[in-house]
Amino acid sequence: MVYNFTKMHGCGNDYIYFDCFKQNIENPEKMSETLSDRHFSIGGDGIVMICPSQVADAKMRMFNIDGSEGKMCGNAIRCVAKFLYERDICKKDKLSIETLSGIKYLDLKIKDDKVVLVTVDMGKAILKPAEIPAKFDGETAVKEKMEVDGKVYEVTCVSMGNPHCIIFDERDPDNIKIEKIGPKFEKNELFPEQVNTEFIKVIDEKTLKMRVWERGSGETLACGTGACASVVAAVLNGYCKKGEDITVHLVGGDLVINYTDDAVFMTGPAEFAFDGTVKY
Repeated sequence: MVYNFTKMHGCGNDYIYFDCFKQNIENPEKMSETLSDRHFSIGGDGIVMICPSQVADAKMRMFNIDGSEGKMCGNAIRCVAKFLYERDICKKDKLSIETLSGIKYLDLKIKDDKVVLVTVDMGKAILKPAEIPAKFDGETAVKEKMEVDGKVYEVTCVSMGNPHCIIFDERDPDNIKIEKIGPKFEKNELFPEQVNTEFIKVIDEKTLKMRVWERGSGETLACGTGACASVVAAVLNGYCKKGEDITVHLVGGDLVINYTDDAVFMTGPAEFAFDGTVKY
């Protein structure tokens, strides 16, 4: 079969997008494993299917490099919005997109008929450990102690549709050997569905610096849900204030996050790379 695809990224978090309004993908799990390889195929952090929806303007399905399906991806959903608008599938500056973690609502900033920024209502942060899921007692998992590879870490756990474990560290995240420690958090027994892990340095009360190890993908240049979870954790730990715009510096670019009583709002770019076809 020959499939048409579009390569897009949000802050360097790149996926291979398929317009499933026009074509059908029968085995996305295996396709994601094959096509995401950066040496022998297209290369990416996974694939995204843009599908029709009965309850929203469109439906997003996202698959990681290892073939596992993700419930939500903040960087990918902004690119889906860009695709829907610029390909005339849904020519609106306010969109609703169905995901496995619910319907998300997006505001698009348009310039010269191109989408330059997207703000996503990511919904409320999930703080109860049983719902994240994370095996900690109590109503929240804030400043919990856990041992990984012989070292005790203080962690805060949040779900934004995906589970996240956030570690605040005075060291520059660039100096952390994330490829060594990341997998040991990801597959720790405290996280029954595995976990995304963020290593954070607090620059000031409105600025964080972050590196992320994503379950099923390894280190990525950016993670939208991770940036949201990190700001929530920073507020819970007293580093930042609720209701203010917080800039998160990621390896691939910046996201602006605002954590309110009603929801977490994420604003960031969506970039087109190229169109192509692939035989699979």
